[in-house]
Amino acid sequence: MSQILIIDDERAIRKTLGEILSYEGYKVEEASDGEEGLKKFKEKNFDVVLCDIKMPKLDGIEFLDKAREANPDIPIIMISGHGTIETAVEAVKKGAFDYISKPPDLNRLLITLRNAMDKTSLVTETKVLKRKVGKVQEMIGNSPAIQRIKDTIEKVAPTDARVLITGENGVGKELVARWLHEKSNRSSGPLIEVNCAAIPGELIESELFGHEKGSFTSAIKQRIGKFEQASGGTLFLDEIGDMSLSAQAKVLRALQEGKITRVGGDKEISVDVRVVAATNKDLLKEVEEKNFRLDLYHRLSVILIHVPSLNERRDDIPLLVDKFLENICMEYGIAKKEIESDALEALRDYNWTGNIRELRNVVERLVILSGKTIVKEDVVNTVVPRN
Repeated sequence: MSQILIIDDERAIRKTLGEILSYEGYKVEEASDGEEGLKKFKEKNFDVVLCDIKMPKLDGIEFLDKAREANPDIPIIMISGHGTIETAVEAVKKGAFDYISKPPDLNRLLITLRNAMDKTSLVTETKVLKRKVGKVQEMIGNSPAIQRIKDTIEKVAPTDARVLITGENGVGKELVARWLHEKSNRSSGPLIEVNCAAIPGELIESELFGHEKGSFTSAIKQRIGKFEQASGGTLFLDEIGDMSLSAQAKVLRALQEGKITRVGGDKEISVDVRVVAATNKDLLKEVEEKNFRLDLYHRLSVILIHVPSLNERRDDIPLLVDKFLENICMEYGIAKKEIESDALEALRDYNWTGNIRELRNVVERLVILSGKTIVKEDVVNTVVPRN
């Protein structure tokens, strides 16, 4: 239920507004002056504030200034029986969401409140999204293998050296690529990701290099490819072992010359791109089987980073579980759950064929299905053991 704070020195106004808004389904709190209102404002997280302008101790404009300093995200609607255009303009300039004259028109008041609620919801959603995408996820682990990866990233990221990341599915190759970009001199530029395994062979060249209008049946307009989109930044080619041989030849040329040509075009376009690639395949074996070009392999593998499987770094599992519990419980809006040591040991001994991705799914399952504390029985019932 949305919470609204009404600040007004007139008891009759507070009572009337409170009854109307309570009837509309809002939870209402009242304050008789600006000082009391500011105290309540700082103590609780209201969705909207309705504030009179002319009040003793602390008037509405002074309250607005102090409230905006304390929490600029909560919409404040100013109300006054002594309103002028100048007062309304001043209030809005100082950050008020809107200004309503007394006696307030009920329909306008309710519409303004709904709009203010929408703003509060958008602010909250934006903050959640920023937490999810605004910062590169931490690389969790203290095992020697993870420490080596972190050290390599620190040394390699500031250069433009191409990097080939290897490892099983679900080990976190994408995270390594993102940290290489984040710590590089190109971090202000784009990081463009392409999953080569998810794009049909006949479309991969158009995806990477773009195409001109009319170059094939469905090319109804010009398209800019991923190489051009990534110019000035990093291009991450995930699952590059699944790329067609014809596309490999064009990628090789782009790496050698720093130029690409769109499908159906003849103009050479210069691109300034750092390429980071990843694969779960043994590319040298793919070379032997004529599925991957040896010259492209050597171009891509200036630096090799191998990400170990979770079974090879079991000592990191308690740290990963703790972090997943924190993040998942936050996403679900619940207090972080505890996990008993024998339950943690059971997770540590499990055969993680799906690696970190599988571990996170299991922890989320445990958060949903267990009580306040996760016990060994929860793990036994939730995770199907393998021999």
